[in-house]
Amino acid sequence: MSTDVVPNRWERRKARTRAALVRAAQSFIAAGKVNVPILELTQAADVGMGSFYNHFESKEDLFQAAVADALDGWGVALDTLTAGLDDPAHVFAQSFRLTGRLHRRHPDLSKVLLRNGVDLARSDTGLAPRARRDVEAAVRARRFAACDVDLAMVIVTGAMIHLGRLLHDQPDRDDGAATDHVAEDLLHMFGLPEGEARDICRRPLPDLDPPP
Repeated sequence: MSTDVVPNRWERRKARTRAALVRAAQSFIAAGKVNVPILELTQAADVGMGSFYNHFESKEDLFQAAVADALDGWGVALDTLTAGLDDPAHVFAQSFRLTGRLHRRHPDLSKVLLRNGVDLARSDTGLAPRARRDVEAAVRARRFAACDVDLAMVIVTGAMIHLGRLLHDQPDRDDGAATDHVAEDLLHMFGLPEGEARDICRRPLPDLDPPP
């Protein structure tokens, strides 16, 4: 037997344990239960208490990792779902439209994001840096009018957070139509003509089921 087999198995088992803890934490965050004891988290993850401290120093450390994982996981998915688009305005709009639909189609992930709105806006990973990248690219390409990108991010982040909350609060509202309307308004605000903004926001989207 190769000398690499046992270490590799150990590393895989370690990674599975950490992933189980992160998923358990995300489920509690989505449910708004952030004051649960560590024992309840380990039971939900089906791992031993000792395993917890092999990965995290505290419950807060785990919750931070759970949020970062959710943010970055969806950000990577957006990169995949916008790959091949040449127009940075289209990239921005498609990312926004897909994220808007995430709230209704994958509510647990949505709630993790929404319950950490401040982290969503300030995180160095996940959605915020990607949205900033897309806005800056559209400005450089003269697709968006020159703007204060920091202020643009305040508007974009606020629009997404409040749109998500609205869609959760109003389950009968058409999430696709609402998201596309907000995306169209953002494009127009950033300098695109109304007709072009409308056209971009009516283009077909890649499938979100199952989640990337």
